[in-house]
Amino acid sequence: MQKDPEGFEQKTLHKFVDFKDKRVLEVGCGEGRLTFKYAAASSLTVGFDPDHSALRVARADAQDKSCGTHVHFAGASASHIPFSKETFDIAILAWSL
Repeated sequence: MQKDPEGFEQKTLHKFVDFKDKRVLEVGCGEGRLTFKYAAASSLTVGFDPDHSALRVARADAQDKSCGTHVHFAGASASHIPFSKETFDIAILAWSL
């Protein structure tokens, strides 16, 4: 099943947020479905999620999409974010509640 085949989600994200050369933190990234819709524009993207199975998929997809070294995925929970608040310019939380 393909979600958002018209690309509305990506268009809306880029309409409201300028990702160019920004450091982005995605809370609850899961398999990276949303991550890959903006990561190419960022200077650094880090997605984290407590679901290690989903992170394996995200990491494999990142290699398939040739994301280079600026996209990373980490196992963590939103109740304990393992980064200082000054590390990122933008934080995204979508579809995680």
